[in-house]
This record gives sequence, structure tokens and C-alpha cells, in this order.
Amino acid sequence: MARAGLTADRLAAAAAELADEVGFDQVSLSALARRFGVKDASLYSHVRNLQDLRTRVALLAGGEMIDRIAAAVAGRAGKDALVAFADAYRAYALQHPGRYAATQIRIDPSLVADSPAMRRTAEITYGMLRAYGLDEPDLTDAVRLLRSTFHGYCSLESTGAFGAPRGVSESWERAVDALHVALANWPREERDRRPARLSP
Repeated sequence: MARAGLTADRLAAAAAELADEVGFDQVSLSALARRFGVKDASLYSHVRNLQDLRTRVALLAGGEMIDRIAAAVAGRAGKDALVAFADAYRAYALQHPGRYAATQIRIDPSLVADSPAMRRTAEITYGMLRAYGLDEPDLTDAVRLLRSTFHGYCSLESTGAFGAPRGVSESWERAVDALHVALANWPREERDRRPARLSP
């Protein structure tokens, strides 16, 4: 007998918990149905398919993550904001590996545009970087630098890939210091390399 009270939000929350326990790639509708003691078919009244469920987990996790980051960077600017942002990012990635993995999947752009959490993520990230005096296209380049650095470091750390005796937290701090230097001395892209035309 199907349990009463199943909703899409409740299923997404349970799937997020399951992702942290067994890995995001191991989350399936069958595994989720077993968790609730129902048949797979019972879930289709609330989620369309596995991709729909995965997207819901991604949006849920993205919202949780940006809430932590926003609380950490509140009232800070410059390097202080960058350090707070980076540390909150790393803490979430290491504490919730399954949820974090969900935040890395590609989501339909229309869903991203409609997601308050995704819009807030962009606002906070770009707002922090504008404090370094960056404008487009440098802003997008800087966002990609931060994301690839944070994601790469956290992914390697979570699998124990750093084997040197140097503490990973110490290296993390130095990496964030280096990012601050890079952002503060960003090589601005020349907007127009064509020589100016003289009036006749």
C-alpha cells in the first residue's frame, strides 16, 4: 500500500539524502520507491522520470548551497568575501557529496531561469566578483576560473587524491589566496584592438 503524503518535494529531499549515502549516480526511482515502501509506479504521480527527479535534487542542493554561501559572505567584500565564499562551498561539497554531485549536472536553461536559487547564485557570485572591478566578459571568465578551481579541488580532496604530507586545508587556503591575487590583478581583455580611425 502506498504511503500517504508523498509529494515531489518530499521525494526530492529523500533522493538527496540517498545521494549522500550511496552516491548521486546510484539514485534511482526503484531505490527511492524501496525507501518509501511503495512500488515504482507510485512515484510517477509526483515525478515524470529519473531525469526529473535528478533535476529536482540538483535545484534543492543548489538552494541549500547558496543559502550557506550567502550567510557566509554577508557583510563581507573583497578577499574576505572570497574566502568566506570558498570555505562555504568546500564545506558543503565535503559534507554532502551526493547533493554536491547533483549541483554539477546540466539543467535545462529554462528551469535555471525560473529557479530563485539559481538566480541568487548568479547574483551573489557576480556581485562578489564585481567588487574586484570586473565587467563582462571578464566576469564570466572569472566565474569559470573559480568554479573549476573549487570543483577540481573538492573533487580530488573527497576521493583522497592528495597524497603529499602537506595538509589539504593549508593548500586550500593558499589556493584561495592565489585566486584573490589573480582577481585583484586580472588581465583585462582589450575590447577593441583595431587602430582608431582619424577623421578626414
